[in-house]
Amino acid sequence: MQSLSTDIIRQQVAATLREDIGAGDVTTLATIPESARASARMVAREELVLAGLDFAVMAFTLVSSDTVSTKEAADGDRIASGGTVLRVEGPARALLSAERVALNFVQRLSGIATLSAEYARAVAGTKARILDTRKTTPGWRLLEKYAVSCGGAQNHRSGLYDMILIKDNHLAALRDEWPNPVAAAVLRARRAYPALKVEVEADNLEQVGQAAEAGADIILLDNMSIPQLTAAVELVGGRAMTEASGGMNLSNVRKVAETGVDLISVGALTHSARSADLGLDFEGS
Repeated sequence: MQSLSTDIIRQQVAATLREDIGAGDVTTLATIPESARASARMVAREELVLAGLDFAVMAFTLVSSDTVSTKEAADGDRIASGGTVLRVEGPARALLSAERVALNFVQRLSGIATLSAEYARAVAGTKARILDTRKTTPGWRLLEKYAVSCGGAQNHRSGLYDMILIKDNHLAALRDEWPNPVAAAVLRARRAYPALKVEVEADNLEQVGQAAEAGADIILLDNMSIPQLTAAVELVGGRAMTEASGGMNLSNVRKVAETGVDLISVGALTHSARSADLGLDFEGS
């Protein structure tokens, strides 16, 4: 899996703590003595694939450097319901003030990792690989793509800058180009950015053939039926990688993979994953 730098984790957690604590955790400041200390366990309430544990550690550390966190698991691990993933000890005020932020990161990212693992298992034994998309929470793209990799799926392009993806609207703007919009777009992309991979979105088999002839690296087969996907893979004949996209879910992704496509992009990994259920249990509570 890819990794996230300590600086990125610190920046994200610090901003979130400012959002949540603001001028102060008034409930904790009013009720808990400054001298009080506590210990707690972060516990999975359901089976899940873990992601984001370093964000929780950072949350406790930034609220008080006097906290001590001990990891009981690692990102990417499958955790049984009831399993402890983290132990933390320190000033009770710090643990209470950091609790929600710590849990929010781990719950959200573990939810994405868990769903990604379900999709990866669904296509196991085929050559297809599950990819994420750019349908991410604003400001959280690196985090959510990291969680996808924790679940065993793979990252597609990170943004508009690292790969060329010629979509239907690009082709519509080139509708009068010779010999056809697909060929014209691929040629221009190669000339402008020769080091980047070029992917073309195809809505029909005619465009699939044009993209293969033009030398696209990847052909995105958009919202095609199972018979259309099968025909498209046969038409491409290995001249490019094929990527199925649109309408993917756990009930149909296996059938899509069995058409012989190389890649399957699933926006739901990030835009529809529910948060995993974890809690922070204080000892003695």
